[in-house]
Amino acid sequence: MVNDPMSDLFPLLRQPPERDAISIGRTVATYRELAGAAGEAARELAGARRVAIVATPTLATIVGALGALAAGAAIVPLNPSSPQPEIEHILADSCPDAVIDSGAALPPSLSNCRRVRPQPGRADYVDDGADDPERTALILYTSGTTGRPKGVQIPRRAIATNIDALRETWRWSDSDRLAHTLPLFHVHGLVLGIFGPLRIGGYVEHAGSFSPEALAGAAERGATMIFGVPTMYHRIADACEQHEATAAAFARPRVLVSGSAGLPAYEHRRMTILTGQEIVERYGMTETLMNTSVCVDDEHRPGYVGRPLPGVELLLIDDDGNVIESSDDETFGEILIRGANLFNGYLNQDDATAEAMADGWFKTGDLATRAADGYIRIVGRRAADLIKSGGFKIGAGEIEAALLEHPAIAEVAVAGMPDNDLGERVVAWIVARHEQTPTSAELMTHVSTLLASHKRPREFRFVESLPRNALGKVIKKDLVGT
Repeated sequence: MVNDPMSDLFPLLRQPPERDAISIGRTVATYRELAGAAGEAARELAGARRVAIVATPTLATIVGALGALAAGAAIVPLNPSSPQPEIEHILADSCPDAVIDSGAALPPSLSNCRRVRPQPGRADYVDDGADDPERTALILYTSGTTGRPKGVQIPRRAIATNIDALRETWRWSDSDRLAHTLPLFHVHGLVLGIFGPLRIGGYVEHAGSFSPEALAGAAERGATMIFGVPTMYHRIADACEQHEATAAAFARPRVLVSGSAGLPAYEHRRMTILTGQEIVERYGMTETLMNTSVCVDDEHRPGYVGRPLPGVELLLIDDDGNVIESSDDETFGEILIRGANLFNGYLNQDDATAEAMADGWFKTGDLATRAADGYIRIVGRRAADLIKSGGFKIGAGEIEAALLEHPAIAEVAVAGMPDNDLGERVVAWIVARHEQTPTSAELMTHVSTLLASHKRPREFRFVESLPRNALGKVIKKDLVGT
């Protein structure tokens, strides 16, 4: 077998050093221990095609995932908190023939599957999938916000090339110590947060359930990188305001990365004031992994997700499919992506795959502008965030960013509501900060200095919280229905 660098995901595990690789909970494993246990799991999984894992943040989940990949199987991570009908849909769609016992309760439909419980071992780590870059490594299911979840088939070459591109962009090396508290059933937590450091040869600490204190503790223990999502950074900034020691801890890592949703410019600036850190933003999707990122050596501009990663091509197109050449940071279009980072289609859904592609380009459904220096600014989703009002096309993300500049607003979501006169009217749902609820008149005065008249909300609705999915993204259809 010839190991292809586009599919040989973890070369360090083949000749593992005796140094720490991962800590999760109170358990620490070296590269040698990780390789031995994963090798044992791979032997038990020999011949498996797809392996389900209830992706709890445990060492058993990590070892099971590595073992499944070494056996040449595709991993099907399950969200432990998903409702039973959703889990049953995923299992019926993916038909796993083995399951990793990570210590969590297993769905009844997996009772007849081969069950493997990872154990310490000394087997050699032999990767039976390392000769095929197109072999499916992961089947990750979409959030299902626009229909039943679809199984995204992610090949090995996408994982390998994407991590290598981030290695270059973030100056990520084997001397880095990454800390995060992300779930392990999606790209951010599993691919970037676990596979990333293990491919590069660094160290990763999963600090358990999220709290500012948990990540501050990891920073004090020497973490050089921290991954989080915007809601985490909002709470981290609150904690930094209250405790100087917490702010000092978050000033230590060399890079803080935010993803899975847009980081409000207000939170970006607040973290900079409190910690001196300029947060790195990146943009990705399940189907594409990471597409763009701010380079650690370049300007960190709030609200922008940087330039395309090495090996990733990006186009903006208008509603007629024409390429937008403008770099005026005003003209927005849908993002199309092409590169080795792309998925290999939706499982059992050829029609959905064909609909998502255009001459080899993946149609993301995300709307963005491009600045003169190539920086990309996401303004929303075509399905949920494109508002057609009074003959204008408006991106909800721009309005949300403007409202979040108001110091009394903690969270906001903007969407279009049916309107007999305008077609759609702009409506904003507001979560106040620290119970300081602003008036609608105050907010209208605020946006009048930042937005053109046709972009300003016609209605403000004040709510205690916004509905979010497991990745922290707002589920706007739940708001529009209220």
